[in-house]
Amino acid sequence: YMIILSSLATGTIITMTSHHWLMAWVGLELNTLAIIPIISTMHHPRSTEAATKYFLTQAAASALILFSSMTNAWNTGSWDITQPLTPPSHILLTMALAMKLGLAPLHFWLPEVIQGSTMTTAFIITTWQKIAPMSLIFLTMNNLSTSVFLLMGLLSSLVGGWGGLNQTQTRKIMAYSSIAHLGWMATISSIMTNILIMNLLIYLIMTTSIFLSLIISKSKTIQDTTSTWTLSPTLTIIMLLSLLSLGGLPPLTGFIPKWLIMEELILQNFNLLISMMAASSLLSLFFYLRLTYTTTLTLSPNTTQTKFKWRFYPYTRTMFIAAPATISIFLLPMTPLILL
Repeated sequence: YMIILSSLATGTIITMTSHHWLMAWVGLELNTLAIIPIISTMHHPRSTEAATKYFLTQAAASALILFSSMTNAWNTGSWDITQPLTPPSHILLTMALAMKLGLAPLHFWLPEVIQGSTMTTAFIITTWQKIAPMSLIFLTMNNLSTSVFLLMGLLSSLVGGWGGLNQTQTRKIMAYSSIAHLGWMATISSIMTNILIMNLLIYLIMTTSIFLSLIISKSKTIQDTTSTWTLSPTLTIIMLLSLLSLGGLPPLTGFIPKWLIMEELILQNFNLLISMMAASSLLSLFFYLRLTYTTTLTLSPNTTQTKFKWRFYPYTRTMFIAAPATISIFLLPMTPLILL
């Protein structure tokens, strides 16, 4: 398991540090091949199906990246990532990166794969697996189409809002939340890359906080979250604040990227776009609020045994949740320091 995890990390780092298209592709392939066994560790048809879906989509996206870089090298003679791309190459690259990340309209694999894997694997897919494609977007943004990314961002935030409304599984809710957040990142990527990086970091920290809470409380469905208070009242408060932060409510960290992206897009006169995105974030907020409601505000019918649930957990790894939870709640006053 440690070898596979280190390969996963190595793949991402190779992609992030490369300036040659071939090395970027090698990093992405290593990354994909390392996570397949992690997804299929549960010997269950659903996890096998999830691993197959993940492999097919990521392999197709990697092949598109390789093909776009080869046609570009054929025409321009350069393999450098930061060099301008020919139009066919940049269309292929945009499609490939959207598929890698799970941006709408190429998002269909993400909720399925996350639902088929364990909580820990879903956590890796929604956080670590987003870093490599985002770094490629960051490197090639000058050569990619602004209007396509703005449209994809708007579509992703709408899909992330509408798709999550009807879900009862916490993993699928987190998948749609991830699609919506990536939509916000895609809209700002072509305008200000420093806000993109800050948004990515804040998204990673907030998602880490939520997933660690869900892993500790073993909450796989919305119904499971109703008994979180029996495990730890403090954890319910942390989940409440982290979920509201993920929804982007003002006194919390999640408001920073939404605020700055809105401000920047209004400066660029994208008024209709940002109005639609703000409306779609209300849809996301609805299902976060439903989760917070079941977690902290309802007391489900219970027996004496469930009230003493905390006694059966002599050792839970709550140490890791301290830093991400604190950061995902209290970072708003530090906004001027965060902006690069």
